[in-house]
Amino acid sequence: MSVLELDPLIDDRGTRIIVCCGAGGVGKTTTAAALGVRAAERGRRVVVLTIDPARRLAQSMGIDSLDNTPRKVDGIKGSDGGELHAMMLDMKRTFDEIVEAHAEPERARAILENPFYQSLSAGFAGTQEYMAMEKLGQLRARDEWDLIVVDTPPSRSALDFLDAPKRLGSFLDGKFIKLLMAPAKVGGRAGMKFLNVGMSMMTGTLGKLLGGQFLKDVQTFVAAMDTMFGGFRTRADATYRLLQAPGTAFLVVATPERDALREAAYFVERLAAEEMPLAGLVLNRVHGSGAAGLSAERARAAAENLDEGRMPDRADGKAGLSGSPATSPELSDLATAAAASSVPEAAPTAEPAAQHPDVDADITDSDVRHLTAGLLRLHAERMRVLAREQRTRDRFTALHPEVAVAEVAALPGDVHDLAGLRAIGDRLTAGRVPSA
Repeated sequence: MSVLELDPLIDDRGTRIIVCCGAGGVGKTTTAAALGVRAAERGRRVVVLTIDPARRLAQSMGIDSLDNTPRKVDGIKGSDGGELHAMMLDMKRTFDEIVEAHAEPERARAILENPFYQSLSAGFAGTQEYMAMEKLGQLRARDEWDLIVVDTPPSRSALDFLDAPKRLGSFLDGKFIKLLMAPAKVGGRAGMKFLNVGMSMMTGTLGKLLGGQFLKDVQTFVAAMDTMFGGFRTRADATYRLLQAPGTAFLVVATPERDALREAAYFVERLAAEEMPLAGLVLNRVHGSGAAGLSAERARAAAENLDEGRMPDRADGKAGLSGSPATSPELSDLATAAAASSVPEAAPTAEPAAQHPDVDADITDSDVRHLTAGLLRLHAERMRVLAREQRTRDRFTALHPEVAVAEVAALPGDVHDLAGLRAIGDRLTAGRVPSA
């Protein structure tokens, strides 16, 4: 498995767009934000565009809320002019901006007030993904930022923006316009019958508008938008080519779980089919251990021996009855290792309580044995998780040995501020799980 080096990627001024995609709940938003913070503090002028409606990105960056306008993030320790902005895609507002930019004021007003347009811009299938591409194209066309980091929607729909130009283009091409205009030209019941056939192609939202007023709204919309339809497809095709260009890098984000890595494999294969430049896989929340040399089997056996009042015989690895488990150097080492692995902030020891004047004298050897056994079982469970994650990773890398991987060690808590994003950035760019 080759290691994905992310610092060279974000330091390369030729990298202009980084797209984070993957299944839901794998940490795409956090990954995008952490990369944005790190790139800005290494001298890049960065804007992070999130399409996921979650508010975590704004909260972690200390911004009350995000909207369709990039907002500067305070507290960034940027060098060489590095700075960070963040925004959240507003699908309808982006559509409105396109109308306002490409139509005369009077015509733009007529479009924006048209009920058919309002339904289309608020929720027609594929509009969100198309508008994400429009916004990406707008940001790329500006000189204000030299790196755009895109956080995509969850699940397989994260790659729907690759299909959006074709879908919305088909929706707005000449054939569909003719379909909408035909009922008014035919008129009467025949026209409504024809309209009902055409409506089978539309969403339930638009279907609710059937009737004479709907036909009038459609005619007004088509008449006002007629000169703009070609521009939608042209801009979408340009953005699609931009995503295929060398300056773009896709990062597939996953966790070391079977379902998440199955989705990651789908993304990898789809990006290859679309000839999109894949930088590699970010494997989030990978568990580690400070006592990897202590196997799960050995930890469980030691815990059972403690529960039964025995201690491991170091000579042959079998349980014996000699000695006190509370004073055994072997068990002390096991307990310390298990504590360091499982609960690093509360590292108890298996030494007698009497050796620690700050410990309550009422704590007995039995209490210490019980606590030590519990820690050993926690460690055994941690090692079982590590083994399962390793098997899952190995299956993915066997299928896709060409994909470079950055393993990100799991944090003990949620990320909710810039310090947490910096910590994630450190783990992202370490490339692998720390050995300790």
